[in-house]
Amino acid sequence: MEQQAGGWAFLTNHAHVLLAIAHDPAARIRDIAAACHITERTAQTIVGDLEQAGYLSRERDGRRTHYTLRMDERLRHPAEAHLTVRALLEAFTGRDREDLPRRASEGQAS
Repeated sequence: MEQQAGGWAFLTNHAHVLLAIAHDPAARIRDIAAACHITERTAQTIVGDLEQAGYLSRERDGRRTHYTLRMDERLRHPAEAHLTVRALLEAFTGRDREDLPRRASEGQAS
């Protein structure tokens, strides 16, 4: 990934991973890493962070992992705590509320 002058970006790697999983809930860690321009180890750590914080869950399906986003979880930072994962995905995917699942039990946002 080409770095911008100043070396910063608007979204964190955690947000990038969340967006990559929303795009493909059955993505392999290597695919998530490639989409986010990070190492596989970093992607694995971030997925663990997101799972531990309650933003997603993982379920094994044979040799693959399927991710389910918890769309109604609130964002962590106090400045965004009024927003949900759904709102973040809507903002950065351009999808309307009807295109995104209402509850975690409805699965992923792909």
